[in-house]
Amino acid sequence: MDVKSLFASQQYAALKPATQADPRAEIAQSFAKITEDFADTLKSTEETAMGSMYGDADPHALVEALAQSQLAVETAITVRNRVVEAYQEILRMPV
Repeated sequence: MDVKSLFASQQYAALKPATQADPRAEIAQSFAKITEDFADTLKSTEETAMGSMYGDADPHALVEALAQSQLAVETAITVRNRVVEAYQEILRMPV
């Protein structure tokens, strides 16, 4: 490899991260969206339950909302368990 191609590849490697988006920012945005969706699901379930208590909501809608809420909570618990599991695996790694 000659000096010019080595210099060109080094310059390209140095500039490449500047052209790519930060993957941590994308992950943070996706987690923020997931969290917002989770909160919206719980809020809509709560509103449906309140409407059902006052007689404004359909009982079928209440059952659907409760099922969606249960699925969202179970999903959140599963994700939490996986994160804790991964953290524990990292702690077990030899230094």
